[in-house]
Amino acid sequence: MTDTETLLAAYDDQMRGAPPTPPAGVTYEQDGPLLRIVGGFRGLVSGPRSLGVRGADLDRLIARQRDFFAARGEAVEWKTRSHDDPADLTDRLRAAGFVPEEQETVLIGRAAEMAVREPVLPEGVTLRQVTADADMRRIAGMESAVWDQDWNWLADDLIGRVASAPDDIAVYVVEADGEVVSAAWLAFRPGSEFASLWGGSTLAEWRGRGIYRALVATRAALAVARGVTYLHVDASDDSAPILRRLGFEAVTTTTPYVWSP
Repeated sequence: MTDTETLLAAYDDQMRGAPPTPPAGVTYEQDGPLLRIVGGFRGLVSGPRSLGVRGADLDRLIARQRDFFAARGEAVEWKTRSHDDPADLTDRLRAAGFVPEEQETVLIGRAAEMAVREPVLPEGVTLRQVTADADMRRIAGMESAVWDQDWNWLADDLIGRVASAPDDIAVYVVEADGEVVSAAWLAFRPGSEFASLWGGSTLAEWRGRGIYRALVATRAALAVARGVTYLHVDASDDSAPILRRLGFEAVTTTTPYVWSP
């Protein structure tokens, strides 16, 4: 197998089921081949590389997820990957009323290779790990400013993760003059060789100054200290080129298909 095939096989084997500990208020359910996550910002559905159902059976499985969340009055995201089987899954999701959002690139890097860089921050900027609820709300405020939409749900999500499994997440803020200018977190996956890099959004005036790279290096060092082999990122088009320059490898793409009531 090529290195890319090795990384993709590890991803498929270890990153597609339920993480061991659900955040507070979130439950995991199985419906046939699917993992259904209930109680978060919106519902989430994810399956193995091969769903093992096709045609009308697949249509019924899709409709069941849509109807389950419709009864709750909630939106649901079906997380697809470009190498999934059957190949017509996305066509059938569209037919059932699911709408694609922006595609992201699934990148995997070896943690030890990412941890060799010493984090370098602009002058007057600090990076620290946080656990307090108030800091999670400050992070959500920064994300709301970056994306120009209400990200308050993120504070609840992070607070819930820290409350239910504090050893499974490490949240970092980057601050200048007391203001959060960037934030990112590392989600561990006990029982696997992986940890995931999330966040990394940075206020516009602070971009291009090494903050994102410093956050990657800091989290990579923690991952290595915890015995993690691989780092995983679902990367936007903005982040993917930076991560590839750091040595991450693209193994597939992922597109959320969302149904909203």
